[in-house]
Amino acid sequence: MATGTRSALLYSVSIIILLKISVFSCQQFSISFRQPSDCGVNSYFDISSLSCVKCGSNQVSSKSGLACECQAGSRVLVSNGVSILCQQCPDADQVVTQDGYECIRCPGTVGKDGKCQCPEGSVLVERDGNGNPLIEARCQACSATDPAFSAPDMKGNRCERCGDSFINSSQSCVCGTSNTLAGGMCFPANSLPTSVASSVIFSQLTLPVQSAWFSSFMYSSAAACLLFSNRTACQSLGNMCVMNMHSSSSINNDVCGLYNTIYRTTAAQGSSQDISYWRTNLPWLYYGDQPGMASQALQNEPLPVGFSFKGAQKNTNIELRAAVYSVRGEFLRWESVGRGNLQLCPDTPTRQQSAFKFGTAYKQSCVLSVSELLTGYPEPLFYDVFLVIQNSQDNRLLAVPLLNANQQFNGQFVNQGSDMSKWFLTRRLMLVDTLSGREKSISSSPVVIRVASDIKIGFQLVPNTQKGQVYPPLMSVAYSDIQIKDPSTQTVTVTFSVEYTMNQEEARIKTDIALGVLGGVAVVHSLLKTASWKRRIASPLIDLETIMKFLVFYAGDLANVFFIITVGTGLYWLIFFKAQLFVSVLLPLPAQEERFVVYVGCAFALKTVQFLHKIFVQLSVDVFFIDWERPRGKTTKHVEGSGETKSQASPVSIWRTYFVANEWNEIQTIRKINPTFQVMAVLFFLEVVGFSNLALRDPSSNLNRSAEEYTPPYSLILRYGVATAMWLCIGLIQMIFFTVFHERFVEDKIRQFVDLCSISNISVLLLSHRCFGYYIHGRSVHGHADTNMDEMNTNLKREAENLCGQRGLLPNSDTQTFQISITNRLRAQYDRIIEPISRRRGPSRLVDATANPCEQSTKAYHTMNRFLGSVIDHAHREMDYIVKDKLLFERVIGMEFIEPLDKSIFYNDDSHSFADVLFYGNEGVLLIFDTLFFCVVDLGKQNFILAAVLTYLQQMIFRLIRNGLGRRNLANKTLVDKRFLI
Repeated sequence: MATGTRSALLYSVSIIILLKISVFSCQQFSISFRQPSDCGVNSYFDISSLSCVKCGSNQVSSKSGLACECQAGSRVLVSNGVSILCQQCPDADQVVTQDGYECIRCPGTVGKDGKCQCPEGSVLVERDGNGNPLIEARCQACSATDPAFSAPDMKGNRCERCGDSFINSSQSCVCGTSNTLAGGMCFPANSLPTSVASSVIFSQLTLPVQSAWFSSFMYSSAAACLLFSNRTACQSLGNMCVMNMHSSSSINNDVCGLYNTIYRTTAAQGSSQDISYWRTNLPWLYYGDQPGMASQALQNEPLPVGFSFKGAQKNTNIELRAAVYSVRGEFLRWESVGRGNLQLCPDTPTRQQSAFKFGTAYKQSCVLSVSELLTGYPEPLFYDVFLVIQNSQDNRLLAVPLLNANQQFNGQFVNQGSDMSKWFLTRRLMLVDTLSGREKSISSSPVVIRVASDIKIGFQLVPNTQKGQVYPPLMSVAYSDIQIKDPSTQTVTVTFSVEYTMNQEEARIKTDIALGVLGGVAVVHSLLKTASWKRRIASPLIDLETIMKFLVFYAGDLANVFFIITVGTGLYWLIFFKAQLFVSVLLPLPAQEERFVVYVGCAFALKTVQFLHKIFVQLSVDVFFIDWERPRGKTTKHVEGSGETKSQASPVSIWRTYFVANEWNEIQTIRKINPTFQVMAVLFFLEVVGFSNLALRDPSSNLNRSAEEYTPPYSLILRYGVATAMWLCIGLIQMIFFTVFHERFVEDKIRQFVDLCSISNISVLLLSHRCFGYYIHGRSVHGHADTNMDEMNTNLKREAENLCGQRGLLPNSDTQTFQISITNRLRAQYDRIIEPISRRRGPSRLVDATANPCEQSTKAYHTMNRFLGSVIDHAHREMDYIVKDKLLFERVIGMEFIEPLDKSIFYNDDSHSFADVLFYGNEGVLLIFDTLFFCVVDLGKQNFILAAVLTYLQQMIFRLIRNGLGRRNLANKTLVDKRFLI
């Protein structure tokens, strides 16, 4: 029975221990938060361990709360400068002497402090002339021997006990020649190296300075810390090591070498707060003396709290608390970090406090005057920074490690690389040091000052977390050394920032996979387009032109791949970062966005190649207007010189051709998107409504920000995501509105052009490739279009009432637009007819000087008109054609499977795809190009207004180029005089 009870008890204790270990394993470097006021009257606040320590018997806490003193009625029995032993006075009528070491009767009254009080003007003497305590207070000469150990005070009017270091070292008030006198204290010989390196190395200036402060207090602080465990002296020594940038070398007589010597020597004293690197009575300065501890301190265990941006469990508050020490090692206070104590740049408290809102990328920079720093920071303050674990019931503090970029070991900087395994993490930092650089005396002006010019607090998200867990934060600091020459003109730039990171490797791998897969699809698609192009130009050879064409096609397809990936990436971070409840993703750092910016640049460059190629193809399209009008009668004409008259066919008006050519010229640059409205709408939503605020590097989704709030920097990825989303959404809305409403209820210029061709009795032949193009059948069902208004209205009425034939190329068909694939024979004949005109536009050596250009153009026009009309009418058996529908797969891949060897093929095309040779049919390419142009300008300048203005200007420029060169090509190819194209 007893055995079972013992086993159950051991099992219960084991469970409790395991639970304790599991709770605090992630808090291996955390402590309980205590203040001097928390320790009560029977305990004191230990400034080394930052914890409360119980006083001994007959002792109470001092007024400062930082030491114990004997309670009223008790004297000091033993004291070594750190701890004391008290004994109550044996007689009830005795009180403690002023020095606290003896009991004595008072000659008069007893004061409120429980000690003798003399009347005003009298001197209380508690020892005889030899320093022996009196039974009753009286005046005597001081004695420097045992048991007096007293000496005259500075005024010479009373005897006081001499310093403990003198008594402990020489058993007298005189240090003696065999001991060492330093800093007003006496130390035994050979306790520490007597020749210490009191110089401070300012590595950025390669300037050693013999520091007056180090010369005065380094040895005494080290000796008092080692021999007497004086906590204030230990803190002072640690502060000097911090002033020397935690740097150490193989020698042991520099300040950090002395600290490490004491650290190793006092190993038997144990550690503070159960942290092995925190020696009892010493400040905690290092995370071990070997590299590799950084990963254990930073990535071993996450914080036991989670961060949330929204909802009832919203938690974005980062609470840091710092223990503040003076340069002399005195504990001053606990301070909540924020509102300027670690931020040298002046600003409003609200803006400064924004640095400690989780997820907000905070960065503040300013230029400070050296003269103001000398005045405002005569002595440095030192900070041990802790993170308050908010959900902890005992209000624990987690030590925030420090990465000092100026730290050296044997003259080599050890913390300036990105390899965490080589870092040496430390504790305690200062902001401005104007003290260690003083050479002549402590009160003299410094030769060099040291300023914390770059302080950064970094949080890293735990991989795959869904509860907003992060690893312990890391504080990085870089100091600037400034040699004082003219303080009134010298300045220093300082920066304070808070950044948040996560492992971006998984996102990078997924992006690379998507790029590889879509890039492969783009290769296949480009090969199909190249094969289709080869078939449409009727060229079986793979030559340099084919390779260049493939590269152009691939540039366009690869641009689409980069565009899809970058838009997807931008929207992913925009949605998942801004809308997440518990933090699961954090934005990439600016340096990590460089890869993304390169992708955007590639997309823009490749899309520019595709865009320019599209314009070049459209400007080289072969166009001809086939006039079906026939003369309605004959006219007589007098022959000069003979007096005879001849009858000939009535001329057909050319104005219908000019009219159709002008309409074609006008629709060359029409778009489904209004560029002016597009630019204005995008600017309205981004700048007026405030969608640009969604691109700020903070978790807020508010579109409006007050002027008092801190405005974080922009994320390039979020900025790109917002800009592309706005541009594409407004563009797509315009396209939908134009297609669904405007074209149906207002006007459809493409279909109106087809109707105009029918009314004008003119067909249009467009050859975008050598053997491929489009045909618009405009042959009038009424036979004539040159007529008066009455007949024209009658014809339109008959057509509306179905009293005439249909407009289609085939009988009983309304299909007027076709994609055509013509034979080589037909194309060769076309080229022979147009050759004289082409030669006239070529080099001067090929031009027939005797030929009349106007007559050549007129003759070529009539010949081409008759030839193409006869082809459409099936008058040439060897150049005949058939009409059929395209297969679904042919329409999908944009390629014709049947090669026109004997007969040309006219494919029914109800979708009016002849718009592919216009801006109208390439709206997707134009929209993406405009989007990328807008975003590239914005990513370069981060100015939406500038990007919008430049985008609008480039749209207008390219529209003018397309109009001007398109008009010229139209005049050359249709043989219409360009003076009639207005």
